[in-house]
Amino acid sequence: MAYPFATRVQSITSSAVRDLLSMIQTGDVISFAGGLPDEELFPLKELELAYHKAFRSGGKSLQYGPTEGDNDLRLLIQERLQDKGIPASHDKILVTTGSQQAIDLVAKVFLSPGDTVLIENPSYLAALQAFNMYEANIIAVQSDSYGMIPEELEEKIITYRPKFIYVVPTFSNPQGKVWSKERREALVNLAMKHDLLIVEDDPYSELRFTEEEPIPLAAIDPSGKQVIYTSTFSKTVAPGVRIGWLTGPKEVVRKIALAKQSTDLHTSSIDQRALCYFLQDFSMQQHLHRLREQYKQRLDVMQTFLMKSDPNLFQWVEPKGGMFLWVTINRSIDTADLLKVAVEEGVAFVPGAPFFSGQPQKNTLRLNYTHSSPEVIELGMSRFMNAIDKVLASRVYER
Repeated sequence: MAYPFATRVQSITSSAVRDLLSMIQTGDVISFAGGLPDEELFPLKELELAYHKAFRSGGKSLQYGPTEGDNDLRLLIQERLQDKGIPASHDKILVTTGSQQAIDLVAKVFLSPGDTVLIENPSYLAALQAFNMYEANIIAVQSDSYGMIPEELEEKIITYRPKFIYVVPTFSNPQGKVWSKERREALVNLAMKHDLLIVEDDPYSELRFTEEEPIPLAAIDPSGKQVIYTSTFSKTVAPGVRIGWLTGPKEVVRKIALAKQSTDLHTSSIDQRALCYFLQDFSMQQHLHRLREQYKQRLDVMQTFLMKSDPNLFQWVEPKGGMFLWVTINRSIDTADLLKVAVEEGVAFVPGAPFFSGQPQKNTLRLNYTHSSPEVIELGMSRFMNAIDKVLASRVYER
């Protein structure tokens, strides 16, 4: 019996990533692979109080709820969006089961087999998987450290007539880069000129390490008709709460809500109600300050190891926020092969190839610095450097 869905899943998930999941489950392996926050920094007591309050509020917290989401929670999300300059009203907000569901629902609504999506290269792996699942034609737009190159973007808009453009312009996954204000404006202007939707995925912007807060694309969309904006509480509160959201043009949000209704009816009522109480009773700014401070310290530890190596060996752009360090090795090393040696040394990372659409750069890799303590990062990076040394030494020996 054929299983087309399973076949597509297998075809879009690289063997290196599949093998990685099994390898790091055994032994004393320090993992820099997952996009995980540190559970030691979760606001456990405050969440416990919030859930207790939700249970005490009566059976309604355990009842079916509206597909669009808890009204009080949507009002709180509206306030957060308005603080970012995004003019969203609560009736244009859809609560989702994490922002990954938001991406999947957008794909479900807009993509038929053969439809085109424009992306950056490299791009968020799970978004590529979602678009591939709907048999989309994924086309990469040439980019630099400032974002998509406008001339290249317009050329591909005219050539491929995409259904939408998917971007992570703030502390991107996997590169951790920030688009410039000029590139953001250029993207929105081109979307208006060609009447296109932009899907702005923004899970990381609150984890910034500087005072400067990048302007969301949704805040510079004068018509309010070009950008679907999605974000999540997974990176700032806890992934297990599974609360994300999206906002955009009212008619678009309505269509996506109908798609969600056929998927899971609504996001967990008890989780939404508890998150309401959490946001009302707890200082998120104080919590975010702690996260930013901790994660910046961990990034610094990780970068120190790279800087102490041969100055011509590694290339990277220092992240100004987010969760990831994207590294290019200036040698002809396939990081899928390096991973095998690294796991033997007791450390894991994600090879860069699966993040690319089309021709991958196999000498790249992604490191997560948010999940491990500074002490664990020191040990893990020592193991990583040992693995690099072994691979380089074997190349010399082979010659």
